[in-house]
Amino acid sequence: MAASRLTHLDHKGQARMVDVSEKVVTARIARAGGFVAMKPETLKIALADEAKKGDVLGTARIAGIMAAKRTHEIIPLCHPLALTKVSVDFTPDEARSGIAVEAQVKVEGKTGVEMEALTACSVACLTIYDMLKAVDRGMVISEVRLLEKAGGKSGHFIAGKER
Repeated sequence: MAASRLTHLDHKGQARMVDVSEKVVTARIARAGGFVAMKPETLKIALADEAKKGDVLGTARIAGIMAAKRTHEIIPLCHPLALTKVSVDFTPDEARSGIAVEAQVKVEGKTGVEMEALTACSVACLTIYDMLKAVDRGMVISEVRLLEKAGGKSGHFIAGKER
């Protein structure tokens, strides 16, 4: 469903925060994913918890959760939300030599949490890079995207199942 106009612009084309005061509170969820590709040796260091900076995945998980909670402070025009759940999970992929990152965010609210999930995922990926850059500056962060969103007027979205 294509929007007839951008909701973050007023009639003069100026940026504004969307007024959600008339919207109904609903359960909303969003999942975002990303991937950090690295040398096989770097992946082994991360998984063996041998990085000089410490626990790579534990630190990335906390960074992602913290980022989701502060999304409204770093992304202009996002509403501050009382999030009810934030999780950040990692799946090592030896075949692709990297780590898949997935963030899930939930809220009972008047606006969605896609930006919070994307921010959590992005910051978790960046933190993995930061924790391992001393051994591999050539890591590549890619595939950051919305995987799923549910709740609210626009309905359920699953990546790859767009109509």
